[in-house]
This record gives sequence, C-alpha cells and structure tokens, in this order.
Amino acid sequence: MPKRKVAVYYAWSRVAETDAPLPVIENRFPALFESRRMLFPRFEELSDPERFDQGIAGFLDHIMKQNFTAFVTMAAAMTGHPVIEVERVTDDGRLNPIGADLFGDVDTLIIIGFDSLLTDQRASAAEMDFVRGFLSTSDHLLFVGPHHDIGETGDIPHDQVLARRIAEFAHHGDRTIPPQQGFGGLGRSLLAGLGLPVENRFGLHPAALADGRPAPIEAQHAIDRLSLLAGVSSFNLHPHLPHFERRGDALAGLEVLARQKIDPAAPPHPFTAGGRTTFDALLQSSTDAFPGTLLVGDATLWSSTAGGLESLHAFWTNVVQRPRRGDRL
Repeated sequence: MPKRKVAVYYAWSRVAETDAPLPVIENRFPALFESRRMLFPRFEELSDPERFDQGIAGFLDHIMKQNFTAFVTMAAAMTGHPVIEVERVTDDGRLNPIGADLFGDVDTLIIIGFDSLLTDQRASAAEMDFVRGFLSTSDHLLFVGPHHDIGETGDIPHDQVLARRIAEFAHHGDRTIPPQQGFGGLGRSLLAGLGLPVENRFGLHPAALADGRPAPIEAQHAIDRLSLLAGVSSFNLHPHLPHFERRGDALAGLEVLARQKIDPAAPPHPFTAGGRTTFDALLQSSTDAFPGTLLVGDATLWSSTAGGLESLHAFWTNVVQRPRRGDRL
C-alpha cells in the first residue's frame, strides 16, 4: 500500500512577524533574547549572538519551529517520505501560496496557524480553489490549526478592557504572553471560504491530573470515522488553548470530536462565568460536508513541548497511518 505524504505549512509571514516593533509588546512573538530572559536558565544554549539570531527570527527558528520537530521526524519515519515544510512568506518576502505546486502529491496537509492576526494573512481565491479540490478527494485530510486569541476586547466597553485582559492573563498564568495576542487569520479565512466559519477564541488553561499529566479529553468515539482518537486519552497542557466556536453553517458542517477540560483551580475567565467546564478542542467535518476530512484544532496538537506526548504520539500515528478511503470522486 502506498504510504502517506505529509506536509506542514507554517502560516506566518516571516517578514511581517520579524519586523514587528519590539517596544510594542502586544500581538507579536517574543524575540529570542526575551525568551531567554523570561525563562532563564532555559535556552541558555542559544545565548551566543554570533551563532543564534537573538531577535524574533531566532525565536521562530530555534524555539517555535523546533516544537514540531518530533512530529516531523516521526511522520517521515512512518511514511518513508520527508515531510514537506513550508513557510507562507519567507525572509525575502516570497509568498508560498497553498496550491498544487507545493502540495499536489500530498494527502495530509497540516496548517500551523501561528500567524499573528495583525499580519492579516488571508487565503486567495486560487488557494480556496485548491483547498476545495483537495477536500474533494475522499482519502485526503486537511488540518487547520489556528492558535489562541487572547485579550480580544472588541465587544466590550473601553473602560472595561484592562480588567478583561487582566482576568484573561491571570487565568492562563503564562507571564511570557502579552495582554493581547491573536493568531490564526489564514485558518479563519480558509474556514470562512469553505462556508464553515470558526473563531479560535481565548486562551484557556487546561486541566491536569494530580500527577501532572493532562486530564482526559471527552472524545466522541461514535463519530470518529477514521479512528483518529483510538488510544488517545488526552491532548496537551499548553497553558492557553483556544475554544473553537462554530458559527453559521459550521454548526451543522463541523462536529465536535473532542472537548478538553478547563482547569477548575485556575482564576475565573469570562468563558467560564456561565458555568462552562470544557472547551471544544477538536472539530471534524460532517459526513456530507466534503468527501475528504477537515479537522480544526489547536496548532500545538503537533507540538512535543507541552506534555501528553504518549497520547499525542497515538494521535499522530492514527493520522499518518489511517487507512486509505478510495479514489477521487
């Protein structure tokens, strides 16, 4: 049986991300030197400025992209094919659009949605055409992974903005995160273009067991058509994870495949004020949405740095080694 061909697409524009002004702390990645300072002694092996860019580019290369190395290595070993890794916009400003030139032979496409919302990454008409065609093949799987959207306050009065951001900040508890940081514009535009709008909302602190492992997910095995959650008991403990809020036609076109528990000991969050104890962590296209499979989940499901790795390995294996489902319709 032919083995899978996997691609990982980093949705950011390196030019736009690395040119973000350092004096503005909101809506940008940290520079490498900032990560070293905030998390000392972690990353001291990256302290030599002659060898490692200490700016935002250094953070992207030596911290962010390294988070996905374990999955890339595992997928390559399982398939016998190197995983295609592509950045949307490179250092020289070159755009690598989602399309057949890059992904014509791929059957598993994973979009890592760490593109800052301020950089306004949006899918073009040509990219939408390719994605629709990709999902018209029953054997294909597309994962769209917007990350969190922390501190978004467009719907509240100005005099309540600071209190809202303080509450969100206290809830997730990660002092390396600015009061406002939103990602995932490209993924949002792809989902909206498919007629299945989803908002990646907030940064919610997940629950852990007493021994420090991630709390079990609430998996909907009855609708898990590809058995992607077989042997998967949990996801990870990334400290700020998004709730994927389905809107409009997405309420019928996307099903909730897994929910994750919110840490009951975390300080209160606006999302939990109404009694919510879980968030929608993984969505799956309904049977009549596309011949192929669309998944929506957090980008860190492909990261090895936030715990739950044994269970994540099972998820990665299920995706990469899923059975074939037939030819193009």
